[in-house]
Amino acid sequence: MSDQLDIAILLPCYNEASTIGQVVRDFRAALPSARIYVYDNNSIDGTPLVAMLAGATVVRERRQGKGHVVRRMFADIDADIYVMADGDGTYAPADAEDLVRTLLTEQADMVVGTRRDIRVEAGRQGHAFGNRVFNLLYRSIFGTDFSDIFSGYRAFSRRFVKSFPAVSNGFEIETEMSVHASRLKLPVSELELDYGRRPEGSHSKLSTFRDGVKILWMFAMLMKETRPFAFFGLISTAFLTASLISMAPVLIEYFATGLVPRLPTWVLSMALMLVAIMLFTAGLILDSVSRARTEQLRIHYMSIARQRPYDVEKSSAIPASLPKRRSRKAAA
Repeated sequence: MSDQLDIAILLPCYNEASTIGQVVRDFRAALPSARIYVYDNNSIDGTPLVAMLAGATVVRERRQGKGHVVRRMFADIDADIYVMADGDGTYAPADAEDLVRTLLTEQADMVVGTRRDIRVEAGRQGHAFGNRVFNLLYRSIFGTDFSDIFSGYRAFSRRFVKSFPAVSNGFEIETEMSVHASRLKLPVSELELDYGRRPEGSHSKLSTFRDGVKILWMFAMLMKETRPFAFFGLISTAFLTASLISMAPVLIEYFATGLVPRLPTWVLSMALMLVAIMLFTAGLILDSVSRARTEQLRIHYMSIARQRPYDVEKSSAIPASLPKRRSRKAAA
């Protein structure tokens, strides 16, 4: 049995020439034995060349969007441990050791590096506000496993990577990762880390409103797939409420006079009632289908071999002398 884990550093990039070279070198210093991969997403500023000169393996993904890049990385690369970060220099590569150690010592499938102060990120207060709103919405829909679902700094086990379906195309991919872990009730942890400003010359690719709408749509689609009874139940309740509101004056007039002069209103209210009943029935049926799919995903996850047994204290990949940070266990 080898005394060293196979660790892969995954860096999705789009126009990060000003930062990617230093990021690669810092990851090489933090985890000398790790393989570093930069997946370039149609950059036009020389990012691939800078990454290659810094010592990374560079692969190009032509389909635009972070989701496409992550799906390609997870499919291409085999390793025991995966560390994913952004190439913009906002995450400290030195923290990768703590993420990997937490993944190993807590036997987790994913460790999320939560951002200590996202509000300083290039002064984008809209991003900070949206981050709080979406995290609150996530916890109300999918559970309380995570406090920062949009963090791009994560460590994964092989089991997680090879069982993750990855259907998102863009920045919604982090949300999908979190829902996947919550859906299968995987062991996950969170580790609070510093979050830095982008260096001068590096610019955020996020659009507050456009990407916010995409994330909301992803929330709705993931809720439909993972909690169909709640999803269709809410829509059914809306139709039922509309039906009762339109029905009430007709019934009041009928009991008072014995007549139904507003027949079209009555027909509309009954149609809305039928739609509500059909949606409720669809939710019941799809809930059973969703449970079966979750069981299949869980069985597939269990069929994937875990990383081989490992002694963290004897590892040359993870220096034992480093102080262990206090982490918050999100789910066991």
